[in-house]
This record gives sequence, structure tokens and C-alpha cells, in this order.
Amino acid sequence: MKKNIIIGVASIVLAFGAIIGLAKGCAPKSDISQEAATTQSKTTKPKKKAKKKAKQNTEVFRPYKDPKDLRKEGTWRQKSETKKYPKISPTEKDLTLRVSLEGNRTYLLRKGKVIYTMLSTGGIFKKGKSLTPTGTYKIQNGRGDSFFNYNLGEGANNWTSWSPDNVYLFHSVPTKGDGSYNLKETAKLGRTQGSHGCIRLSVPDSKWIMDNIPNGTKVVIKNH
Repeated sequence: MKKNIIIGVASIVLAFGAIIGLAKGCAPKSDISQEAATTQSKTTKPKKKAKKKAKQNTEVFRPYKDPKDLRKEGTWRQKSETKKYPKISPTEKDLTLRVSLEGNRTYLLRKGKVIYTMLSTGGIFKKGKSLTPTGTYKIQNGRGDSFFNYNLGEGANNWTSWSPDNVYLFHSVPTKGDGSYNLKETAKLGRTQGSHGCIRLSVPDSKWIMDNIPNGTKVVIKNH
């Protein structure tokens, strides 16, 4: 009789242990880890996609593909491409300077073909419109080594006008009142917009345009 009672108790203990084991196996611990993994995937994946999307959008704004020898964005002490500047005749009539405001690039074309690409920064966009006017213009007679706008507290070197009143220019990255370059603004070159309407270029690029691009050269400025 005692043996039967002991065997019965043992069976009950084993059965209860099995139930506890099953309960542990169904506990929400695995659910928590799964939720954490799901939460992690939800928080990390969109960031990667956002970066990729931003990069793709920037490239879409450019009408021409960047050349392989184009220096990295923000390079303002050196010319934009590592190759030599193209040879330009003072009497050439088939040149065009094409500006992409949102693409942050300025292209020199000869007979419609890009022969040099420059990092550039155009006017800030306000309410969807750039401070740089879009349209077709021409390089004017106005050129100079430097200027400073006291109202804006900003100047630049190597300027070339593309508007009859010399208001809108191609020029170097901006300078401060003491003549030094504004490093906060130079970092924007080729990356984003930042000017009050002019087209900023690297120091060598702006000087090359001032010295070599003939008067009357067509200038085409578009958002993209």
C-alpha cells in the first residue's frame, strides 16, 4: 500500500515538473528577444535607407555624371578636377557654362559636350526658390580680383559677372572682413547651397574662369 502511495506521489511530482517545464518553454522571454530584434530592425533599417535615398537624390539633380577625377566635395583650395584645364580660345563662340543649383555643380561645355566639371554652390532656397535666378545669361565685361559687400559682411575673390548690372557673379568661396576665407562656408562647396545669389567656386576655378572664359559666353542656370 505504501509502495503504491509513493509511486502515485512520484507520478504526480513528475507530471507537475513537466507542466512547469512546458510553462517555462512558453514564457515570453523568447518573445521579448524577438520583439527586441524586431524593434532593432525597425530602428536601424530606415536610417540606412534614408542615407542611400539622400545620396541618390543628390545625383538625380545633376544633369551630367561626375568625372572620376573630380575632387571630393568641400575642396576649395584646389581646382575641381585633377586634369589640366581645357585650352580656351578668346574668340570661341561654342562654349556654355551650365549651372545645376541643386546638384551643386558648374559644367563647361563645348558644342554641348562637358569638357570640365566644377564643384559649386549657388543661392539658398527659400520657399522652394533659389536666391540665384534661373535662365539664360551671358558672361559680361565686369571682372575683378576681389570685392567686399559691407551690407552682407561678406566678400570674395576672382569675380566674373554674368548679369549686366554686375549683381550676379561667379566668384571664389567667400571671404571675411579681414580677407581670410570663411571656412564654415567653404565646407559647403559642392555639397549644398549657401550664397546670396552668386555662384561660388574653388579659388583656382574662379580665377581660371576670370582669366579665360570669353565675354559673351552663354550661361545657363537651372535648378537641376
